[in-house]
Amino acid sequence: MQDIIYTTSPFFLLCVAALSIAALLLLIIKLRLNAFVALVLVSFCTAIIAGIPSEEVVPTLMSGFGGTLASVALLVGLGAMIGKLLEVSGGAQVLADKLIGKFGAKKAPLALGVASLMFGFPIFFDAGLIVMMPIIFSVAKRFGGSLLIYALPAAGAFAVMHAFVPPHPGPVAAAGFLGADIGLLLLVGLLVAAPTWYFGSYLFGVYSGKKFNIPLSNLLSTTESKSQPSKLPKFATVMSLLILPMLLIFLDTGLNTLTAAGIIDGSNSFTRVLRMLGKTPIALLITLLVCLFVFAKDYGMKELDRLCSESLAPICAVILITGAGGMYGGVLRSSGIGDALAGLLTDTGMPVIVAAFFIATCLRVAQGSATVALTTTAALISPMVAATAGLSSLDLCFIVIAIAGGATVLSHFNDSGFWLVSRLLGMDEKTTLRTWTVMETLLGTIAFLIVLVLSLLF
Repeated sequence: MQDIIYTTSPFFLLCVAALSIAALLLLIIKLRLNAFVALVLVSFCTAIIAGIPSEEVVPTLMSGFGGTLASVALLVGLGAMIGKLLEVSGGAQVLADKLIGKFGAKKAPLALGVASLMFGFPIFFDAGLIVMMPIIFSVAKRFGGSLLIYALPAAGAFAVMHAFVPPHPGPVAAAGFLGADIGLLLLVGLLVAAPTWYFGSYLFGVYSGKKFNIPLSNLLSTTESKSQPSKLPKFATVMSLLILPMLLIFLDTGLNTLTAAGIIDGSNSFTRVLRMLGKTPIALLITLLVCLFVFAKDYGMKELDRLCSESLAPICAVILITGAGGMYGGVLRSSGIGDALAGLLTDTGMPVIVAAFFIATCLRVAQGSATVALTTTAALISPMVAATAGLSSLDLCFIVIAIAGGATVLSHFNDSGFWLVSRLLGMDEKTTLRTWTVMETLLGTIAFLIVLVLSLLF
């Protein structure tokens, strides 16, 4: 099946996209229709109205749904098992105590955010958030208050690292299209990510927590530790279990970055094996097996098997609704809405860095996937960049960050991350729009404004 099937005008496709979003808002928020049902229904209707051939409608729906499940189900399932074992064993409590002892109760959100920034360097957004959730829940349980105070700074940290900083695939791919230096992009990405996270995620998270009282969710696990104080795992053990997937994933992302930079031969068999071990599902599987080995002597495999099975039941809704969000995004991609909008903006005469941001924003809003928006925009504007004289190495890095900023803003119903965060934190759709969507928009806009100012100064 072709990725782009549409045969209608860009204006018509734009109207279809706007009406489909309005329909979802009406069905989910006003009529209180189950989000999963609403997403499937609107995806089907959108596919028909957008002009996707009838014989391709169901394959398009299934492709979007299945593609999202393939990436999300394994991560959420394995991550939930790891989280359950860490919480029941008291590992999450140990790490929470350590963070609070170092930073104090008032700075607990800051501590969680800083820890997530470090963990988020090599690890993808969804995997990092799943693994970090037991720690977030433990801290929230200890001090009370809205879950958002603790969750949004951590989620925002993973989001900014995933969007702006190599070795994550989005910025690496964009750098390849535009010819930006990976090493310089890493430096620029880190310098932009830090203030972007502080203002757009940490401060906004604290503000949102005071405005929206989101109680602690029992989705993953809020079970009290079954370990006696004398049998709690050591801090070093817990940190090793959390760092293990980060190191494994870095095998993939790091080697991919080195390959893109031409430093190593990516076709080498040894390199490919290492990258395979670093793929997020394999990394989490290895981490889970290590967790089972570490905790087996205290609990026995029968009890650990029960805990792992227990952790899967609550996440079924998360996986299905996230998959339905991917279905909706897949329909919009196949209809050609995003590409039609991008085509309208490529010849507007805007400065290249501004055009990059707005094209990426349109693609993000139209089809949902930040990675697709980032890489597609980079490919679309690469001729524009090549034709623009006087662009320095710094300018190319600024353009990559501008694209990443546009690809981050306005996360909504067609973004699988929207549904993942909504269900993990136990928020309804309206609250998620007022918190997560606003935070993502702040992150993308702040990053764009920073590089826009820097491009004028340097």
